[in-house]
Amino acid sequence: MQQNNDEWQNDDEDDYVSKSHFKRDAEARQDVGAELVNLNDAQLSRVPLDDELLAAIRLAQKLANKREAKRRQLQYIGKLMRSRDVEPMIAALDRIKQRSVEANARFARIERLRDRLVNEGDVALATVLERYPDADRQHLRQLIRQGRKADGSPDTATARTIFRYLRTLDEAQLVSDGETADLNDWADEANARREDEEQ
Repeated sequence: MQQNNDEWQNDDEDDYVSKSHFKRDAEARQDVGAELVNLNDAQLSRVPLDDELLAAIRLAQKLANKREAKRRQLQYIGKLMRSRDVEPMIAALDRIKQRSVEANARFARIERLRDRLVNEGDVALATVLERYPDADRQHLRQLIRQGRKADGSPDTATARTIFRYLRTLDEAQLVSDGETADLNDWADEANARREDEEQ
């Protein structure tokens, strides 16, 4: 009798572990789905998704301002994810995150170069020309001179122009280095930042 009770208890523990594991797996899949909802169109195109799942993700994106509806849609996405192989999706998300980190670092580096040009003038020009040998020295000098208002404070419109010029140089360098995939991410990141600035 004791043996039967022990077997029943062991079976019960196995069921409990299985249910816990299933719940954790379902939550993890729902989390992956939520990450997918936060991607833009260009990023989503890099993730292997079937039409049904993609349509569910696009609907969740449209429900951004409707919290309860979006929550239910995310649960539905999690349910759809249970019957899919999520490993390729996770791998694609990891690549997107890594590229996004690199694009953010590139963006920050260009912002620092721009700030140095505006604040230090010709002193910083040598650094920029060393980094971007194809840069137009005269054009940069002209922008640097324009970058200061009469009172000595930085001119934000010219600072933006300097940033755009440096970004163009950086993109050209990526193309010459054969890093077109990074260039796509860089463009996605730049567009996302531009949208944030306009809001």
